[in-house]
Amino acid sequence: MEDSRRSKLKFRAWRRGFRELDLLIGSFADAHLDSLDEAGLDEFERLLDVADWEMFAWLVSREPVPANYQGPVLDQLIAFRYAPRGG
Repeated sequence: MEDSRRSKLKFRAWRRGFRELDLLIGSFADAHLDSLDEAGLDEFERLLDVADWEMFAWLVSREPVPANYQGPVLDQLIAFRYAPRGG
């Protein structure tokens, strides 16, 4: 059941419709989703329901993250956005 859920979440992460977020959130999902526990998956799924423009503003520090969305997975995602990657 968990593998199916993770697969669906990865699919959603790569197909948001906002290319920059597709790349960022999809890459994050590929790198980290397998290590998230149930609570982490719940948080990630909740983040996927946030509007693209709102999520993008948080990730580029254009807008503060509302308290009700702050959490360890979003912290990881923000850190991932700024982490150097080979390529």
